[in-house]
Parts: sequence; structure tokens; C-alpha cells
Amino acid sequence: MCRSAPHPSRTPRRSSSLLPLALRAVARWPASRWGASAGAAVLTFLAVGLPTAVVPNPLFSRSVPTPWWGYPSLALTAVLAGLLLATYVRRAPAGPDAAGPGDASAPAGTGPGDGSAGGVDGAEGRRSSRAGAVGAVLGFFAVGCPVCNKLVLLALGTSGALSIWQPLQPLLAVVSVALLAVATVRRLAGEVACPVARA
Repeated sequence: MCRSAPHPSRTPRRSSSLLPLALRAVARWPASRWGASAGAAVLTFLAVGLPTAVVPNPLFSRSVPTPWWGYPSLALTAVLAGLLLATYVRRAPAGPDAAGPGDASAPAGTGPGDGSAGGVDGAEGRRSSRAGAVGAVLGFFAVGCPVCNKLVLLALGTSGALSIWQPLQPLLAVVSVALLAVATVRRLAGEVACPVARA
């Protein structure tokens, strides 16, 4: 999982060990990362919420009202996408005394936060990126109006969109949030579990 071989105890083997590592990584974030996360969350909220008219606006409308679960689903999608996207932001170089083993404040280009999959190798980073992208797309379809989606209408017709697609949307929302959460936690955990060895 790591580019450099860390101590075995630092390598997350079970998903139960990833969340504490992810929380440690977030606790070490500088203000620039939090700003990037907030900005990405707002952009995601608008990119998903405006076209689906979950956020009322004059450009888009819905034929079917937004279900109650559409609002928390959109909020979770935006927050998780913001956290995930912020893991790709490079960090400013830190002083040599400020970085210790496993510290997520490694200089840019040498470790976590350098755009190289959050401290994990290329394959692991690509898997997390794909999971996050699929989660975001599913989140868009989950909260969208079932009869406003041209693809669904072409495939199922209006009655199918309401009787088949609409009941599936809450499941899509759950899968979307789960994929985004897994991708985010794995990338954040990699920042702590996969420190890059320093000279």
C-alpha cells in the first residue's frame, strides 16, 4: 500500500484501523487544506444541487419534489467530496524540525499531500480516485428528479422512472456516500500510515 515500506504496525490492514488514522491526518491539516476542503464542498454542493434543483434556482426545476433524504444526501456528498478533493492539495514545505516520522506535514513533492495519492502508491490512489468519482456521480443521480433524467426516460419511460428508478434512488444515495467515505478515509489514512522516509 505504501510507496516506502513503513513499520508493519503502521500499515492499515483492517478497515477498522483506517478511521483513527484518517482522523489523525485531518487533525494535522493546515488552514490551507481546510480552506480547500470548504471551497470544494461548496462547489460540489452547487454542482450537484443546482442542476438537480435540490437547491431552488431559476435555471432548473423539478417535476417531482425533492424527497426528505435528498437534503442530507446532498450535504454528505458535498462534505465528503470536499474532504476528498482537499487531499490532492499540495502542502507548503515544512521546516526539517517540524516533520517527524509519520508526520503528515512532509515537504511538498516528498510525501502525503504532494498529489501522489495521499501517501499511498499509484494503484491504491487510482482506486480511491475512481471510488470517489463514482460516488459523486451516483450522488448526482440519487438526488436528481427521476422524470427529468433523459437517460432514465429513454430507458424506462415516465412510468418506469417513477415505479423503478425512483425507488432505487435512496439506495444510490447510500452507495454514493459509502464510496465517497471509503475513498476519503483511505486517502487520509494513507497520509499517516504511509510516511515517506526522509534522508
